[in-house]
Amino acid sequence: QVQLVESGGGLVQAGGSLRLSCAASGSIDSINDMGWYRQAPGNQRELVAIITSGSSTNYADSVKGRFTISTDSIKVYLQMNTLKPEDTAVYYCNMRITTRQRMGLMTGDYWGQGTQVTVSS
Repeated sequence: QVQLVESGGGLVQAGGSLRLSCAASGSIDSINDMGWYRQAPGNQRELVAIITSGSSTNYADSVKGRFTISTDSIKVYLQMNTLKPEDTAVYYCNMRITTRQRMGLMTGDYWGQGTQVTVSS
């Protein structure tokens, strides 16, 4: 079993900063891509940022220059600066993880439980 646990969401005024964290635990053999997604009410879940196992990063146009994704072994972080009201959403971390199973190695996508970020104007 693999579990992703997120922390760091909250309420902040426009222009403020928050840092989200997501830690993986379980029978992990390796972690490939890691990313952050968000979903605002009435909207589909969208990609915010992604970091590959080779440390390449990619960001949604709406957050470029304001958000930074980073990783530390089994954790992924999202530093969010100059927050705007339109950044308000539930943020989810995602990891593509290879696990050690009885039958061998298996790779799958895992999601955190989501953390609410609210930016007031």
